[in-house]
Amino acid sequence: MINSMTGFGRAEETDGGRDILVEVKSVNHRFFDFNARISRGYGFLEEKLKTALKSQVSRGKIDVLVAVEPADGEDVTVQVNHSLVSGYLDALYEIRRRYNLPDDISVDTVARFPDVFTVRRAPEDEDALWEEVRHVLEKAMDPFLAMRAAEGAHMKEDVLGRANTILKLVSGIEERSPQTVEEYRNKLKERISGVLEGAAVDEGRILTEAAVFADKVSVDEETVRLRSHVSQFSDMLESGGPVGRRLDFLVQEMNREANTIGSKCADAGIAHMVVDLKAEIEKIREQIQNIE
Repeated sequence: MINSMTGFGRAEETDGGRDILVEVKSVNHRFFDFNARISRGYGFLEEKLKTALKSQVSRGKIDVLVAVEPADGEDVTVQVNHSLVSGYLDALYEIRRRYNLPDDISVDTVARFPDVFTVRRAPEDEDALWEEVRHVLEKAMDPFLAMRAAEGAHMKEDVLGRANTILKLVSGIEERSPQTVEEYRNKLKERISGVLEGAAVDEGRILTEAAVFADKVSVDEETVRLRSHVSQFSDMLESGGPVGRRLDFLVQEMNREANTIGSKCADAGIAHMVVDLKAEIEKIREQIQNIE
């Protein structure tokens, strides 16, 4: 199966008295790039999430959101940072004395300052929480993976169609190439006959010149290699799995052969086919940038 690197999945449920939300989304990337946003106090989940994702996704920019809402009645204590409160009060009194301000300092005034209160929860059972989050993650992964697979199937169908178009163009080039040599030989003979004005034409010299031209414009090696690359490309798509990088390499090689054919061609018909050939290869290259 061929997978796209684009996907999205979301799941939410109450487990163990907690409300847990998990979102997973991904876009294309050369490597496995993982980023997690997790509710404060649950950072220990990040490495576990990364390991779980990496076991199912080999490539892509993966963003995971995990929101955990603590259960009602959870053992929570609120502590006052008395040394900090004392410092705030000293500063407020100094402002009052120095600027002769009214004495309106209250508890509400002090409570508004940052870090006055520290909220502490009872020690978390990390293994139990991970099991709850993992359960929700698995539910989010189902639509995430399904989306990647569905898009991957469409991409596979598209690039296989373009690969067949490339083979047809290669066949056209192979059919046209010998004709260009024969046309060159006939034109050369006509030119020489015109110059010699009826004198005998050296057929051996014409054949030699035609052979040199044929060798110069021969694209047999390039078309054979191009067919081989297309065959390997199709085999990789049929085999499935994370083949995006290997496909990218093959497309580079296909483009290299097309460029060589273009540099050798001395015929307008072949030149037009090479333009179409390169256009199809470029469209394939664009598509496989999002194949895992």
